Amino acid sequence: MDHNEYLKLSETIDHHMKRYYDQDDPEISDFEYDRLMQQLKAAEKEHPEWITPDSPSQKIGGTYKRTAGKKVVHNVPMLSIEDVFSLEDVEAWIKKVHAVHPDAKFCVEAKIDGLSMTVRYAKNDDGSLRLTLAETRGDGAIGEDVTQNALFVEGVMQVINGIDAASLELRGEVYMPREAFYRYNDEQRNIGGKLAANPRNLAAGTLRGLDSSVVKNRGLAFKVFNVQDGPENLTLSHFEGLERLSSLGCAVVTRFLCSDADEVISAIKKIGDMRREFDHDIDGAVVKLDNTVYRNDFPAGSKYQAGHIAYKYPPEVRTVVMDEIIVDIGRTGKLTYTGVFHDKETGGPALLCGTSVQRATLHNQDYINELSIGIGGSYSLYKSGEIIPRISACIEKPVEVFKSPDRCPKCGSLLVQEEGTADIRCDNPNCPAQLSRTIAYYCSISAMNIMGLGEVIVNTLIEEGYLKDIADIYSLKDKEAELVTSGIIGREKNVAKLLASIESSKSAGPSSVLTGLSIRNVGKNTAKLLMNEFHSLDALSSASKETLTSINEIGETTADCLISYFSNEENRKLIERLRAFGVVMEEETVEPSGSTLNGLTIVITGTFADIGRNELTALIESNGGKVTGSVSKKTDFVVAGENAGSKLTKATELGIPVITLDELYKKLSV
Repeated sequence: MDHNEYLKLSETIDHHMKRYYDQDDPEISDFEYDRLMQQLKAAEKEHPEWITPDSPSQKIGGTYKRTAGKKVVHNVPMLSIEDVFSLEDVEAWIKKVHAVHPDAKFCVEAKIDGLSMTVRYAKNDDGSLRLTLAETRGDGAIGEDVTQNALFVEGVMQVINGIDAASLELRGEVYMPREAFYRYNDEQRNIGGKLAANPRNLAAGTLRGLDSSVVKNRGLAFKVFNVQDGPENLTLSHFEGLERLSSLGCAVVTRFLCSDADEVISAIKKIGDMRREFDHDIDGAVVKLDNTVYRNDFPAGSKYQAGHIAYKYPPEVRTVVMDEIIVDIGRTGKLTYTGVFHDKETGGPALLCGTSVQRATLHNQDYINELSIGIGGSYSLYKSGEIIPRISACIEKPVEVFKSPDRCPKCGSLLVQEEGTADIRCDNPNCPAQLSRTIAYYCSISAMNIMGLGEVIVNTLIEEGYLKDIADIYSLKDKEAELVTSGIIGREKNVAKLLASIESSKSAGPSSVLTGLSIRNVGKNTAKLLMNEFHSLDALSSASKETLTSINEIGETTADCLISYFSNEENRKLIERLRAFGVVMEEETVEPSGSTLNGLTIVITGTFADIGRNELTALIESNGGKVTGSVSKKTDFVVAGENAGSKLTKATELGIPVITLDELYKKLSV
């Protein structure tokens, strides 16, 4: 690997670190991330002169977030654990320890896939220890205060009795039990909401949120894996400390005390076999020196905890045989493919990471061709990020590779392939499959936020003849008595509640309406951007392609989709029906109070201590400026706060002026 390749690899890992730690939205699995980090460390071992303080190998976790609370400086740094990927590496580490301390013992623990949290306790007048602070890991040195939310996390003890100490500090893992995760996604499906990608992301977003009632309802849990600070009877022997906490009612991670390499390896394998029994996901097994004093003899640098290693299990892989390929139509008319299979060895569902798997998304025809997917073929199946089933390789080719149908499986219309993509679509706007999903999406929280009209009820209303298009939602008020009698929605109270929500949605605003129309390439953010520019659906519908593409972030593809939609006679009739029902199609125009920023296009990046992003946007717009989401040559200047990221980099590359918030205030005071 040359230096340029090394720099590119560092940049890639930095990107994925930010997605994982800061945005709680990873794009690759833990296994894939670990492999990238291994490559980086191998290069740095060969070329130590390449290592800088900014190298991903020298960083701990993510940056501090302000979402749920104030900054907290950790009493004890919350460091990472150095990863190893083979049992031979584990044996070598134990041999190294025993060479210095032959009597050393080891605690082997299940490494829960969640987010770390430290809880601090102080002595009460009655001698008990009471919770005073809960803090997230953040960057390892500074986290955020999530005490109020932690009160609603199962396993977080508010009072601990039986420990004679002035204070106590415990570190553990907050996680989303699988059952709670599946329940959340089922609820989201029913309301047409966005599904969570995996339990870890959902747990992180929930704990850092502002509404403690949400934390309570989502069922987060917590298990202790370390005594950060406390009396010697809890800290000298790590295993005995956890045992003592467990006897006092604390939820503690699964653990085994081991004396030698054979016992450690056996414990690692046992934990791997137990992953199906846990109510949570794991991403490894941690091996810790039990005698905490001995740990000081095995420093691991400023990033890693001394006396610890984490063995990372390879992804579970099963061989499956393809039984069926189901073709369906998505909300925007795109064909979707789902593979149905059985485990080649057992004949039943494939058991991966504690769950039974019989289906996996096959993405598109190019993906199917690349992996030679067809009925009777055998394939490797694993869980991407321990959650999403994914076929990774063809083991035994089928007699015939699956080929997409020529006609829509729902309405029989000829299918067309979108130019320049692998996407195949049904362009019939009256296709029943699209109708159901389109109406459900229109009602979702992302669009008009009509609570109670999820896809299941929408399907029933379509089948019973109540809904033939989006506008029919607003005629349901004329059929209130029928709906109560039929019980489709529920009893009288439920029907009244739904009809009130439908009525309220009329004032959601044009950007919500535009989002709900399900125009290809026009999601929530694009809809808001367009309405900031045009302020009404009428103005947008008459815009030319040249006008549309002159807007920052609107490309030719999106412009073509908009023009195609608004030139369709049926779509225009639909919009007129919505207007007739009283749905607001035009934004209330607010005249700018100032003109200092007239005609200027401005980008905001980073965070600001004294003003929120929405407030800052309103301030700029009230002075005639226009705020956009990305930096381009059309940008006049960038307002940068703390933790400014890629937008700041791009502004520098393009030579766009960058100013601070104070400098913006000075401009506005002129």
